[in-house]
Amino acid sequence: MLSYILKRLALTIPVAFGVSIVCFMLVHIAPGDPLTSVLPPDASAQLQAEMRALYGFDRPLPVQYGLWVLKTLQGDLGVSIATGRPVASELGKALGNTLMLAVLATLIGFLFGCLFGFVAGYFRDSWIDRLASFVSIIGVSVPHYWLGMVLVIIFSVQLNWLPATGAGPGGSADWAWDWVHVRHLILPAVTMSVIPMGIIARTVRALVAEILSQEFVSGLRAKGLLDFGVFRHVVKNAAPTALAVMGLQLGYLLGGSILIETVFSWPGTGFLLGQAIFQRDLPLLQGTILVLAMFFVALNLIVDIVQSMLDPRVQRA
Repeated sequence: MLSYILKRLALTIPVAFGVSIVCFMLVHIAPGDPLTSVLPPDASAQLQAEMRALYGFDRPLPVQYGLWVLKTLQGDLGVSIATGRPVASELGKALGNTLMLAVLATLIGFLFGCLFGFVAGYFRDSWIDRLASFVSIIGVSVPHYWLGMVLVIIFSVQLNWLPATGAGPGGSADWAWDWVHVRHLILPAVTMSVIPMGIIARTVRALVAEILSQEFVSGLRAKGLLDFGVFRHVVKNAAPTALAVMGLQLGYLLGGSILIETVFSWPGTGFLLGQAIFQRDLPLLQGTILVLAMFFVALNLIVDIVQSMLDPRVQRA
């Protein structure tokens, strides 16, 4: 087990290095000048040169990349061009808000996705299977930003049950663990959970249907095992793959929440990324993308390790 973990860690290093290169180059090949947001339209050539030297934009790209990586390894993600504050401090609170939202959405999607998937797989080719499969397909197909707006219209505008925007009263970005603030979390979390719910439900349904068709299930029934006991064995065999899919969906939600956070004005990394894109704030954009990408790499590593602990066949493969 230890050798497998060390091997996975060793493979993660070049992946992280490649991710950092992609993050750096994608931002720099985008059109536009990053200093337009802080320089006046009539800025002199000398002022433009001084600002470029201040942010290091006057150096060759390989040098910029090397310095950026060295500073990042020391915990310094640079300074935001738009606000003048350190990127790490800008990113800290936003990352916490996104993690909270993504984890809750993933748990909701995993719970209902497994429920629909197990029921559909266990009662395959029945009306229950068709209904559960229809719900999962709807969950994957419906645009989540459109669903978010529909939920706002129904539960915020018409019924006035839940708040529509912000993380606190009055659209505040401050968070506290009380019912007043938790109410702001419900709509965006439910909206974000729909896609992972559909993906997990379809995956689990296929797994359960395949497992039930294997010979060991027939052997269990021949030994007189009741349906609950058979179902328990099916769950044990399907759990590693289901957990792997859940981990990947959590990574996708961390990086793909920009539209949901924009719809609900949720002060997370997606909302921060939108601001950085429109303001052409390169340090903030690079730091946010890099941190989210590294979270995804770390999640893949954790999922691989957990999956190998649950299913020894993964290590042997």
